[in-house]
Amino acid sequence: MLFLPSELNNVNSKVVKKKIINDPVYGFISIDSELVFGLIEHPYFQRLRRITQLGLTNVVYPAANHTRFQHALGATHLMQKAIQVLRSKGIDISEKESEAAMIAILLHDIGHGPYSHALENSIVKNVGHESISDLLMQKLNEEFDGKLDMAISIFRGDYPKSFLHQLVSSQLDMDRLDYLKRDSFFTGVSEGVIGSDRIISMLNVVNGDLVVEEKGIYSIEKFIVARRLMYWQVYLHKTVICAEFLLLKVLKRARHLAKEGHKLPVNSSLLFFLKSNFQIEDFKTNKEVIHEFTKLDDYDVLGAIKNWASYPDTVLSLLCQSIVDRKLFKTEIQNEAFDEKRLQELQEKFSSHYKLPKELSSYFIFTDSIENLAYTIESEKINILKKNSEVVEISKAADLFTFASLSDKVEKHFLCYPRVLFA
Repeated sequence: MLFLPSELNNVNSKVVKKKIINDPVYGFISIDSELVFGLIEHPYFQRLRRITQLGLTNVVYPAANHTRFQHALGATHLMQKAIQVLRSKGIDISEKESEAAMIAILLHDIGHGPYSHALENSIVKNVGHESISDLLMQKLNEEFDGKLDMAISIFRGDYPKSFLHQLVSSQLDMDRLDYLKRDSFFTGVSEGVIGSDRIISMLNVVNGDLVVEEKGIYSIEKFIVARRLMYWQVYLHKTVICAEFLLLKVLKRARHLAKEGHKLPVNSSLLFFLKSNFQIEDFKTNKEVIHEFTKLDDYDVLGAIKNWASYPDTVLSLLCQSIVDRKLFKTEIQNEAFDEKRLQELQEKFSSHYKLPKELSSYFIFTDSIENLAYTIESEKINILKKNSEVVEISKAADLFTFASLSDKVEKHFLCYPRVLFA
């Protein structure tokens, strides 16, 4: 059959709906929903292309430059697969619920600020990315004529079918399944490789809650061990921690200077947040706050840091040079808190070497603690469906002799200071 050009356009608009995205982790990802694709095309979501998934982790793993955009698409792909598996096992999930669950996972990270977790609660005070994600989903819901009502309900955990929320946010959600596999791929840390396909194929629902069939228990054990190892080797690597704390110190100093009236070379959106301490209520009541936030990304912060590396303020310029040139501080890590006498000794050396007041040493000498908790029994438990139909929490069903230790919180302390102090 032949079509006139005008008719061909009409046919294409009706037939060509499926979008294909080539992902390095999963291969081809299909987007069948026009609503989902419309959200992907929205500027709020496109901003995630300019926000790295792992902050400054590339100072240790050079290929770790993947973005929140890629992660959100990957998690949405896994949600599609999980819904297909559950439907094949007789779980009632309507087309509308399927689309809403995909939207909830697609937008779960849309509220992340520049450099992801590195700057959370920094550019804005005491406001986590989940709260901003919720607000942005509400704004998108207004733009899309209320079509995100169910997705928001699932995201918040208000929807009656609790397993849909558990697929979005729990100790075994599509978010974690994607970021472990994706972060392992881009860092090259093979300990993070998990069998996401196997885990998803073993999912089921009992009494409205997500469970894992007993045959998948070893895959879950490996998943929890992989998460523990990835935290020590990647997310909490001591050099990564140092770089991210340096970034926090840069913004702290820049905020101090901006409030004192210094004219910092910086774009208007970043300056907007440096000059104020916005709370969650400001995001809810002041349209300008949320608007300026959606204009911020990694490029703004990195561009500012490059400019500030030559700024007249010695503290700001030295901190920025450390990041730009990767002249990171010496980092020590141990199980106990560092002795106060040691800190005072470093502060004195700092003041003598840099010819700066001792009170400025906190920008260059800092200590804090980090925690690693791979699985917690107190939170959303991972439940195993045994062959006799009994549902038990995984620690009671696992064979792994070290499983109890995986649910114990491990705390370590770190100390960072310029290498030149002990050169």
